[in-house]
Amino acid sequence: MRIVLGVSAGIAAYKAVLLLRLMREAGHQVDVIPTPASEKFVGRATWEAISGRPVTTSVFSGVDEVRHVRLGQEADLIVVAPATADLLARARAGMADDLLTTTLLASEAPVLMVPAMHTEMWNSAATTENVAVLRSRGVEVMEPAVGRLTGKDTGPGRLPEPEQIFARVAELIAELSADVPADADHGAPGSAPAGPLQGRTVVITAGGTREPLDPVRYLGNRSSGKQGAALAETAAAAGAQVHLIAGIMDVQAPEHAGNITVEHIETAAELQAAVQRAAPEADLLIMAAAVADFRPASYAAQKIKKTDDGENPVITLERNPDILAETVQQRRTTGTGPKVIVGFAAETGSAEADPLELAQAKLLRKGCDLLVLNQVGERLVFGRDETEIHILTAPRLTAAAAGAAAAPTAAEAVVTTLRGTKHEAAEAIIAAAAAYVV
Repeated sequence: MRIVLGVSAGIAAYKAVLLLRLMREAGHQVDVIPTPASEKFVGRATWEAISGRPVTTSVFSGVDEVRHVRLGQEADLIVVAPATADLLARARAGMADDLLTTTLLASEAPVLMVPAMHTEMWNSAATTENVAVLRSRGVEVMEPAVGRLTGKDTGPGRLPEPEQIFARVAELIAELSADVPADADHGAPGSAPAGPLQGRTVVITAGGTREPLDPVRYLGNRSSGKQGAALAETAAAAGAQVHLIAGIMDVQAPEHAGNITVEHIETAAELQAAVQRAAPEADLLIMAAAVADFRPASYAAQKIKKTDDGENPVITLERNPDILAETVQQRRTTGTGPKVIVGFAAETGSAEADPLELAQAKLLRKGCDLLVLNQVGERLVFGRDETEIHILTAPRLTAAAAGAAAAPTAAEAVVTTLRGTKHEAAEAIIAAAAAYVV
């Protein structure tokens, strides 16, 4: 089937990446049409890499083949996910002010719109009327899910999970293949397809490490473990068998989930040993733990006390092992190990470089496949429910997905930015990683 996937400018746009992957894995040709503003959430290179098709937002691209009309004419099905309040309004009005609305207007194919917006916007009289008019014209508008929205809001307006959307897409395709009329009774929804990590083994590290100085003191960090716990739950929901290596966490590790096993560690050395045991059998490794870079060179068997002479103790530090770089090197040397390795970078920036520049350099230096950047500080990220992340995809992955003969330079790594809760960040990270676990 020829499917057009329209993506409008909502924070849920990142979920459409996994929806695209599901449609491609099912063997469909998918042309992605993002709205110009949606590229602030997911970049064009991501769509092109996964779809294997050129992507543009402009009606002036491919003018010689009248592309802004041809895409709609040739489509068997159009799916818009997320469909924002603005997009629903423009589609209802029959506007054609960008490539997506032009394609909608030029097509006679069935259209499935999947709304995502804040509850107040979904319940507004304007949106209610727009949805009613679109449905009266034969457009199928899914009901949004109820759940956590951007920030602390909860209610109807959340984009349904990609698997749920794809289940409906599969039903529509089956109806089209069987020549069932578009207004026929759809019946009960079929069971959702297996998650994108079904049958896969995922190893996730989480929390901080503690490096003991003496029996009562240690070197540590502010990591709460919230992001790692959210990643474990999200990967499990995607069908994976998850092995969570948990350091020091402010939240309870998901010990009792059916497909999550938890191994507790404290020091970087213990984490290194746990990763060495688990990584060779993993399909995906996500190194979300905040690992101490240094540890005391010696351990005092008794509590270090103040002395009468007023002298301050001198604590000599030594480097901890670079577990991420070691694991990448082991895979490179032996040809075995995780298919995809995701690293994390917690950066404050420096006088010489901003956090994103430091993360670009780290992606190249470590050699992992994806790198998640957090800008951190005493009042940033650590312990909070909200976060801002930048997902950097290694150029070699992007090039391979696009069929390029040679990988581009490190500076051309694809960057996807998300602001939201740590569970929303986990969904974005798992979707990005799952796209390359083949």
